Amino acid sequence: MQNDSKSRKTLGNWGEKLAVEYLQKQGYVIIESNFNCRYGEIDIVAKEGPVWCFVEVKTRKSNSFGRGFESITAVKRSHITKTAIFFLNQRRLDDAPARFDVVSIDFYTKTEYKVELIKNAFYN
Repeated sequence: MQNDSKSRKTLGNWGEKLAVEYLQKQGYVIIESNFNCRYGEIDIVAKEGPVWCFVEVKTRKSNSFGRGFESITAVKRSHITKTAIFFLNQRRLDDAPARFDVVSIDFYTKTEYKVELIKNAFYN
């Protein structure tokens, strides 16, 4: 069981690295990765122009259980939202424009994968 958990973490880390590279190619400026506070974690905090983007990365080896972004539950969205508010408040950016994006990475083989960026993926 520990190997399964380790392999998921490795896949997740790999996915986050690919997501950062993809977002940078799309013009995003990466501010922070894996921001943690008492409310939860945000995989990537970035800016696209003046907009703060709080990005959840979902990486999957197969679509058997649906696509990666489909696994973001209402509870997870709530944690991400509270964490984003904390991040903005901590930096006195209460009125800054912000949105929630998702990068979904679906692997078909070790070298073939699809990256999909969903802007404004959810609202809270």
